[in-house]
Amino acid sequence: LLVVEEGFYCTVCIMGFGDLQTDDGLQALNEYLADKSYIEGYVPSQSDVVVFNAVGSSPSPKYVNALRWYNQIASYNNDEKLAFPGVQKPIEEYGSQTSGGGGATGGDGDGDDDDDDDFELFGSEDEEEKEEAERIKQERLKQYAEKKAKKAQVIAKSNIIMEVKPWDDETDMNDIETHVRSIATDGLVWGASKLVPVGYGIKKLVISCVVEDDKVGTDFLEENITSNEALVQSVDILAFNKV
Repeated sequence: LLVVEEGFYCTVCIMGFGDLQTDDGLQALNEYLADKSYIEGYVPSQSDVVVFNAVGSSPSPKYVNALRWYNQIASYNNDEKLAFPGVQKPIEEYGSQTSGGGGATGGDGDGDDDDDDDFELFGSEDEEEKEEAERIKQERLKQYAEKKAKKAQVIAKSNIIMEVKPWDDETDMNDIETHVRSIATDGLVWGASKLVPVGYGIKKLVISCVVEDDKVGTDFLEENITSNEALVQSVDILAFNKV
């Protein structure tokens, strides 16, 4: 318990959250974050890292403010946390709750004029704080947008297995496979293949490939494989699975 005299008032500061791995500590943190996004200021800082590490694990959903804050800090990796501004301090120095009380400690009878001056001063500070908060908010939104843009986009891919049939048993299946694998384009990778007997000495080529869905479709594959009419009789899709 720390008591500080500040001019006309006596201020009582209750320092720290207590043990943040107990219900009492988490309740104190939850109440502290009721009107705050972060432990200090308007952006994540080293103070958030200290308290985050002290909490240790995700709070119960009943501590809604603490859980919201914890999930936000947990969304950053270790390198990003190291880049947070500020200097880490002992956990006991975070989470002060301040209450004011008492009366004037001194004065010369001109209290009304002083009150007017204080009101105008605090009004000016409020406007400055709002402007600063808005500036930091916009900066934070910009950082978030940049972070999202840097994340690698998921590329949708599919694994396709096809069978390619010749006209007769005199067709060289090696020529057919060479023809199929000669088809090349961005987003297409040929895989394993094998020859499967059909009957009467005829074999068919079963071959797989992986394609990027936005770049290569089955129509493209069928059209290019059957373009060699001297070798290929038909093409059928045996399997089509998302990777």
